[in-house]
Amino acid sequence: MAVLTTPNAAAPSAAAPSVEEPPDSAARHRLTALTGLAALSLDAMASVAYGPEAIVLVLAAAGAHGLGFTLPVTLAIAGLLAVLVASYRQVIAAFPDGGGSYAVAKAHLGRRASLVAAASLVLDYVLNVAVAVTAGVAALTSAFPALYGERLWICLAVLVLITAVNLRGIVDSARVFIVPTAIFIGAILVLIVVGFFREAPVSTAASSGHASVLADNATAVGTLLLLKAFAAGCSALTGVEALANAVPSFRAPAARRAMRAETALGVLLGGMLIGLSALISRFGLQPVEGVTVLAQLADASLGHNWAFYGVQFATMVLLALSANTSFGGLPVLLKLLARDNYLPHVFGLKVDRQVHRHGVVWLAAVSAALLVFSGGDTNTLVPLFAIGVFVGFTIAQTGMVLHWRGERGPRRAGKALLNGLGALLAGVCAVVVTATKFHDGAWLIVIAVPLLVALFEHVHRTYGRIGERLGIGRIPEPPRRQRSLVLVPVSSLTRLTSEALTAAVSLGDEVRAVTVCHADEEDRVTTEALERDWALWNPGVDLVRLPSERRTLGRPITAYVRALVAAEPGARVTVLIAETEPERRWQRLLQNQRGAVLAHAVRRDTDAVICRLRFRMAP
Repeated sequence: MAVLTTPNAAAPSAAAPSVEEPPDSAARHRLTALTGLAALSLDAMASVAYGPEAIVLVLAAAGAHGLGFTLPVTLAIAGLLAVLVASYRQVIAAFPDGGGSYAVAKAHLGRRASLVAAASLVLDYVLNVAVAVTAGVAALTSAFPALYGERLWICLAVLVLITAVNLRGIVDSARVFIVPTAIFIGAILVLIVVGFFREAPVSTAASSGHASVLADNATAVGTLLLLKAFAAGCSALTGVEALANAVPSFRAPAARRAMRAETALGVLLGGMLIGLSALISRFGLQPVEGVTVLAQLADASLGHNWAFYGVQFATMVLLALSANTSFGGLPVLLKLLARDNYLPHVFGLKVDRQVHRHGVVWLAAVSAALLVFSGGDTNTLVPLFAIGVFVGFTIAQTGMVLHWRGERGPRRAGKALLNGLGALLAGVCAVVVTATKFHDGAWLIVIAVPLLVALFEHVHRTYGRIGERLGIGRIPEPPRRQRSLVLVPVSSLTRLTSEALTAAVSLGDEVRAVTVCHADEEDRVTTEALERDWALWNPGVDLVRLPSERRTLGRPITAYVRALVAAEPGARVTVLIAETEPERRWQRLLQNQRGAVLAHAVRRDTDAVICRLRFRMAP
């Protein structure tokens, strides 16, 4: 048998866009470098609110002497950031179709490594939504303690808002979020610049009266403590990969715009991290209970005034909205997995405005479940965060080393060296982050990644079996005509009955109307009246009575279908179910849903063709 060369030969159905748009219209729904920075980098930008604090809290175990290592640890993280940004610029250039570490691993490391990368990123994206929303709401409840008991409902409300904005399209979400992003970046940069002109803190009102968390019995600053501080601060690097995952969301030239956005992200994020850590050392700040380090820095640099509250409000808003990074990156990754038959093909469908609606809705639903599970508490989720992204970093950079081995060019050795350094650093970070957070809940990620990979494999095998049975990729046998028998279930004589029979005689060689008669007296009387009216009407179609002892509609009809198939094995049986289409949606509540019940029974118990005729009710 001849073989067809189709682009998706293993898939039962192509995951194609559901709505075609003109090129100019599609371009309007894609990102520029600036809007891409706002839509896909909020996670990384917002991390300056908790990255330096995470470092300080670990180093506080070694007392004031330990805090002196805040800037060196931050510089090491900034160095890793520079390597990752440079490496992901290369990923964007080499894989302009998006997918990030999944695409790189699939091309150079094999199927299993690509699925591990995909599973890690899926988990990290979902956790990012939950952590971002809870962190933003935590900042709100810190300013207004009376709202603390309602934090879960506030979290869910914020999630619904972000989901609704993203269902309108990634460009619309970028336009909504670009203003708070600019305000936040401007506020942090002003804080840093003003702080460097201060010889001492201008105010300590924010931390006054709060207990210090600095260890009294200071210990030596050893390698393990520095590694833990480094691992804690690396949470600020989540989101660096999002731009590489979502390259197809940019306007042409997509790769060039995504690379510009990646560079801008690295410069802004690195500058803010280093600047804030330098101010921590300059002011000699110590972590205290109930007040964030960023709040102390704003207090020390700007004073306890409207500017202080402005920084806090901008931080709160951006933390909550940083979940948008996941809504921009994960649906594209799910689309690629669906294209490769590792997820249901519905994740590959696009609606207008270039929205992967099913991916957005799925992400929102799982994130809502996590919020309910955690009760809206950030500390429950943070130990699980940032592990998956470093696994993805490691796999992506390792794959890029192999990518440059197969390329030609004067700079390929330098590029391979850069990616190799990135793979080494990211691999060390992945091990350190997992080890230091293992007992705090990171073991769940270690279990969840293999389970998710197993799910991908199971979906892929299922699609493979379906494709084999359907003969996808092979030329099928030519069509042949079969005797066609159409059954039309009826319960009364109406215009709908006439429309149904008209459609049926147009479809089949033989048409039979069937009506189910139950055992009670009222039903027998109704059926006898229908038979008398049918004889008077005389539509040229036989009416068959199907007696039933039980109050059921589906079983008698499916039993009759099976009997017909047994009597005429070569016949094609079609069950035509006529239903009214009401003028208003709410009027569907007035319908008895008999058509849906019958269609379900026929689909479940027979191989008959189901035809549902919609009769539209004209005003």
